[in-house]
Amino acid sequence: MPKQVGLFETMYSCRAMRRLHPDPVPEDQLLRLVDAANQAPSGRNFQRARWIIVRDDQQKQRIAELNRRASEDAAREQAEHAEPLPHHDVDRRRRMWAAVLWQSEHMHEAPAIIVACAVLDHPGEDPNRYASSIWPGIQNLLLAARATGLGAVPTTYALRFRDELHEVLGLPDGVAAQAIIPIGFPIGNFGPVTRRPVNEVTTFDRWDGPHPAAHHHP
Repeated sequence: MPKQVGLFETMYSCRAMRRLHPDPVPEDQLLRLVDAANQAPSGRNFQRARWIIVRDDQQKQRIAELNRRASEDAAREQAEHAEPLPHHDVDRRRRMWAAVLWQSEHMHEAPAIIVACAVLDHPGEDPNRYASSIWPGIQNLLLAARATGLGAVPTTYALRFRDELHEVLGLPDGVAAQAIIPIGFPIGNFGPVTRRPVNEVTTFDRWDGPHPAAHHHP
């Protein structure tokens, strides 16, 4: 297992790793990620999050097909004709979308796909109302993956076909998938993420309040 890195280094280098090796990930390492996810806060401490570790080839293929149906066309279009953002030039945008396209074509090859689910109060509710109880755990999982040398990135494309995804996973009424997270050893390297500086995205007291002085991360 790669040497673990500190918390701040982990956060500042937790790139979205979409290209993954098919090499197996030990079960205890996968369980360690879920255990880290399980430490996250949840609304009213109801602990609604449930985690399905998908390793069966047929199950992965079915999940990957739903993701491909939802993402492939848009990813191909953006990989060829991406528009730049103020903080992300066109070459980087195209590389990002090329990685999304690669993932849509190869997701079934990932050694594991972790599905984050939420237990609802009542069947038929809007599952998005429980996002704040699930996504902190997903972030914990991403940081734990980075700290232990694993690549991961959450995607919600397959939720466009949520009923089909629920059938694939055998989810009972009152449980809803929130995200799917392919896990594996990354093809490529971790490194600094591209983010706007904190003084551009922060104000004090009000939306139109003063910005902080320029800040350099640890």
